[in-house]
Formats: sequence, C-alpha cells, structure tokens
Amino acid sequence: MSVKGDYYQILGVSKTASLDEIKKAYREMALKYHPDRVPPEQKKEAEDKFKGISEAYAVLSDSSKRDLYDQYGHSGIDQKYAQEDIFRGADFSSIFREMGGGYGGGASIFEELFGDLGFDIGGARQSRGQSSRRRGRDLQIAIEISLEEAAVGVERIITVPRYETCASCSGSGARAGTKRSVCPQCKGAGKTVVSNGFFQLAQTCSRCGGEGSTIASPCPDCRGEGRVKVTKKIKVKIPAGVDNGSQLRVRGEGEAGINSRGDLYVVIEVREHDIFQRHNNDIATSVNISLAKAVLGGEVQVPTLSGRLTMKIPAGTQCGKTFRLKGKGIPDLHSREIGDELVKVEVDIPVRLSLRQRQLIEEFALLNGEDLKSKESFTDKIKKPFR
Repeated sequence: MSVKGDYYQILGVSKTASLDEIKKAYREMALKYHPDRVPPEQKKEAEDKFKGISEAYAVLSDSSKRDLYDQYGHSGIDQKYAQEDIFRGADFSSIFREMGGGYGGGASIFEELFGDLGFDIGGARQSRGQSSRRRGRDLQIAIEISLEEAAVGVERIITVPRYETCASCSGSGARAGTKRSVCPQCKGAGKTVVSNGFFQLAQTCSRCGGEGSTIASPCPDCRGEGRVKVTKKIKVKIPAGVDNGSQLRVRGEGEAGINSRGDLYVVIEVREHDIFQRHNNDIATSVNISLAKAVLGGEVQVPTLSGRLTMKIPAGTQCGKTFRLKGKGIPDLHSREIGDELVKVEVDIPVRLSLRQRQLIEEFALLNGEDLKSKESFTDKIKKPFR
C-alpha cells in the first residue's frame, strides 16, 4: 500500500520545487532516516519514514507521475501505477551519477545514497578500484584548424600523453617473477561487510582498495600501478565540414585499462577568418567596387576559400547588394551538400574630385534633371505641387 501523505510535505519542499531541489531534499532525509543510521529502538519508525520519502521521491522525480499526482493526488498515482512500478520507474541512480558515479539506470536507491561513501549494497556493483581499471579512461584534446582546412578536411599528427600497460609487469603491477596475492582482509572479494539488518551493506576493502589482491613486491617501473605514462603520436583525419566545437571520436586511443582501452575525443576549434564569416555551411564576405562600375557594370575579383575568381557586376548595382556564388561555401558534415558564398557589394564614393571630374558629375546631375546649385528650401519643395 502506498504511503498516504502529501509527497511535497514528506520531502519538505514546495509544489513549485525544481528537480534539483527535490533530489537534494530526498538525499538529506534518506540519510537522516536510513534504518541502519538510527538506534535500534527507532528502527521501525525510521523504516516507515524511509519508505515514505523513497515513494515521494519516486513520484516527484518523474515528470509524468508528478503531473498525475498534482492533478489527481494519490488516486491518480494508485490507479495508473502499482507501488512496485513507481519504484521501478524512478531514476534513483541519476543523483549518484551527477555526483560523479558511473552506475546505470538499474542501480538501486541504496547504491545512489551510499555509493559515494564507498559502500556497496548486496554485491550489485563493482568496487570503485576494480571498475576504474577495467576500461581505460577516455581522453580529450583540442585541435585548432583554419576555415580553409575545415572546408576541405585535413590530417593532423597530434601528441597525446596517456597511460599504457607497463611492459615490465604486463599490467599486473608486481615485480617480474612475482605475482599478486589474494587480499587477506576481503579474501579476494574487494569489499567487506560492515552492516547487516534491513539490507546487506558492504564497503570497499581498505587493504586492497577494492582490487581483491595485494602486491608484496611492486614493479619498479610502474610502482605497482600496472601502467606507465607515455607520449603517443596519433594521426587524426578531420573530415570536411567540421565546425567550431565539433567532436571526433577516435576509438581505442585513450588510456589503457585491464579489459579495454578508452577512447580519444578530438575537439575542433576553427580559427576566426580575416575576411570570411561562417553561417552554417555558407560563408559571407564583401568587395568594394567603384562608382562607375556600379553604374555601368563590369567585373570584380572576389576571394573564395579556394582562390580568387571573377564575378560580373551588372549595370545599376546598388550599394549593399548581395550576390550568391553557388557551391563556394563549406560541405555539410553529413549530407556532403556544399553551401554558398554570399558576396556583399560596397560602392566606393570618391572623397576628392578633380575639377574635370566635378564638372562631369554636375553635368550628369543636370542631364538627370537635378539642380545641384538650387537654393530652394525644403519648405518650398513641399509647397510646389500645391501651387
């Protein structure tokens, strides 16, 4: 039977509380009322409270269950979910993952609560020392490339500092000719039971650090670690179309572990370009043309990522007009379709004119019906059509 009580009051939060606030309140109360953390005479009461806060968290931490509860109260929850379904759907493990743990969705409520304290519940998880050495650690490194390289792709040799399996001891950590011994404290289990009662609670073995074995004579090259730090040169192929912040995964080029090696993640940083601005797969730039070329038309040299090309300027081109050069942009990383180059035209207006140039401009204005020397006021121009 479900706990009959207001879930928000049970956790001590408001009805507008965020998920983070709910998680924080749940963890604090669960630690306070855990049956193995109270005197024996208070165990029964603690078990009831522990059950209540666990059920409250299971509902309020799930958006769909919380919506039903907010609308219909306990009746909405009891009708749609059996109590065991409420607990099965609750993401108890997420709290511990956010604190740096690595347990999947199947981790129990107790693993989440006490995992960061070095405890293990019923043998459900590996010890911290064992799990950290099974698979090597993933690595991340940043590479800076130019916009031109991002457009066509490039190969780079990068230097990666990482741990490799020690060749002297083949990763065992023991001196050549010796071997690891079963830990006398945990008998090879990697953990020791520290409490029995409401459930079985175990703690990582303090003698072997969860490895289940000890080393009497450590390897002098790795000092018992089973691995050594090296610097590795790796060729990385960066595909065309990458953007700033793109991440490439190079499998098996991370650090070495007992069972497998981690991966290398390469983060791409594209340098800001002097004349081009990138907009998704398009690039934009601008060119200056003369007043005569804007009026009469002509040709202009335009920079592109692959060199300069000639672009025609039609007669009567206005300042700020943008032309599109098809296929002169950057390939899409997935579809391989190539973007365009957008060229904005800026018209250079001459600041200093010779006498002859000024005369020609004035003559052009007169032919165009424009009197540059007119002293007519703005008010007179407005009144003229009404006369």
